[in-house]
Order: sequence, then structure tokens, then C-alpha cells
Amino acid sequence: MGHPFPIREIARQAGLSEATVDRVLNGRGGVRESTAREVRQAIADLDRQRTQVRLVGRTFMVDIVMQAPERFTTAVRAALEAELPSLRPAVLRSRFHFRETGPAGELVRILDRIARRGSQGVILKAPDVPEVTAAVGRLEAAGVPVVTLVTDLPASARRAYVGIDDRAAGATAAYLMGQWLGRRPGNILTSLSSGFFRNEEEREMGFRSAMRARHPERTLVEIAEGQGLDATQYDLVRAALERDPDIRAVYSIGGGNIATLRAFDDLGRDCAVFVAHDLDHDNTRLLREHRLSAVLHHDLRQDVREACHTVMRAHDALPPAGPTLPSAIQVVTPYNMPPQAAV
Repeated sequence: MGHPFPIREIARQAGLSEATVDRVLNGRGGVRESTAREVRQAIADLDRQRTQVRLVGRTFMVDIVMQAPERFTTAVRAALEAELPSLRPAVLRSRFHFRETGPAGELVRILDRIARRGSQGVILKAPDVPEVTAAVGRLEAAGVPVVTLVTDLPASARRAYVGIDDRAAGATAAYLMGQWLGRRPGNILTSLSSGFFRNEEEREMGFRSAMRARHPERTLVEIAEGQGLDATQYDLVRAALERDPDIRAVYSIGGGNIATLRAFDDLGRDCAVFVAHDLDHDNTRLLREHRLSAVLHHDLRQDVREACHTVMRAHDALPPAGPTLPSAIQVVTPYNMPPQAAV
């Protein structure tokens, strides 16, 4: 396993002992395959963060823990690594713990492991459930500041939430939907990846409240628990379309939009208006193809920068600041896509 990094750096990046890393690198056996994968991932992360590894300055090792589809975690990783140079003279190094789905207990084990081995901070996207809230409390008690990203855990001991005002985002989606549907008849499909993510719940409430106030004649049909994954989303959408022949529009709160559109296509149904969230690779392509009407987007680079600054403030590396303000909500159409949109 060729690499240019000292064993101590790999061990720090992986959160393992130097002896364990040495056994993996030299093929001495007695190491689980999952541990070997962690070593390989640490080397890959170090290679991407090569410019940070050799810098001299106060170093912050931050753990990024997220439950989200791969398309979104890829966007977050790219945003963070693009922001690293802007944090100098501080040196920020990151370890990534990404998963698409699974029980909350797995996330809790990751968070507790970080609390035991130490970290300068955790940036977290997780479902709002009591066991995760308790794990955040244990991290803070261990001196590890936690910042929630994109979706909040308001009852937890986290230092700050970084992201948009999700109720305002849902109300914005309702406004656009009402304007674009006009007087055409049709019901609206609302799609959540999971009812346990606070941001999706808030978006749904904002959307439902604004639709009830402005367009009480519209029927909203909700599906949930597709986890934002195309494999599970397709069946949920197809079943909803087969039950309700009047669905004509979609507000996608949790993703899986390629599968959603494929279900419409396979049944020969037209989707007159489709509002989604986040300008990831999938949504960028769908927007360019005019399959989406609009994407409600926010600047991930700005968000991860603010999350990193919050961690640094927790260690008195930056002066105190006021409360974190919500990120700006951008309404992106095929005609005003930002230059940095994913390709």
C-alpha cells in the first residue's frame, strides 16, 4: 500500500493506533477488514488534504458525521475541501464518517467513539432522535464542540446550527408551486426521505401551512421513508401515482428525484411542476434538462466555512460572534444556475 505519509499521520487521520496502522500497511494480519478499509480511507483523505498536512499552524482535527445519500455527502466533502485554504493560518484536517441509511445506534457508536478518542469538533447531519441527542451531550461533556449542519437537533447541547430556515424554504416552495400551477387542476406529491430529520419536517410544515393559506383547494399527497435513495424512492412514487391519478406536481423535500421522474415516465404521466432542494450532481443535470422547475439551493461552501469557524471559536481561536444567521435561500432555475454548479 504505497503512500508518502508517516504512520503517525495516518494513525491520527484514521483514529487508530500506530501499531494497528503498521500491521495493516505491512500485511501482518490480525486486523479486521473494516479496520484495513479505515486505513485506506485515511490515506485517501490525507492525499486530498495534502496541502494541509504540511502546513505549520494551529491544527484542528474535525470529524464530519453525516447520514445522507452519497450525492449529498460528496457535495459536502467537496465544499469543505475547497474551503480549507481560506482557514489559514489555522490548519483544519477532516475525518469523514458517511452513511446513506441505517439504525440510529450506528451513528451513536460513531459519535461515542469520537468522544473517547478525542476531536477538536464534530460537524453533524443526523436524525432528530433521543439517542443521537444524548450522544451529542456526551461529546460536549468530553470537550468536543458539535455543530449541526443542514438539519438541526434543537434539544441537544450542540453549539450552533448552520443551514437555511427550513420553514421559509417550504413556504417558498409553496409560493412557487401555486404560481406555476395557476388554475390547472391537480394534486401535489410531497416526498420526504425520512420523518426523523428536523429540516425535512420543518420544510413540510412550511409548505403545508402556505398551501393551506393560499391554495386550500389543493390536495397534498405525502410519501416518506425513501431515504432519498433512487432504489427505494421509485416504488413509493409509483405506488402513490397508481393510487391517485390526479397527482400533477411534486415538492421533493428529501431527494431521489431521478427515480421520481422515472416513475412518472413509466406510467406515462406528466409532472407539470417539480420543485426540489440542493444543487447536487443529480439535480444539476435534471435542471439543465428542464426536468425540474426550480431548485431551492444554499451555498454549502459558506455553510461549512461557518461550521468550521464555530468550532474554532469554541477553542478561542477566533473572536466571539453573534448568533449564526440562516443561510440565504436561492431559487435556481435552468436560466440562472451559478457558475460553480456541479457538472
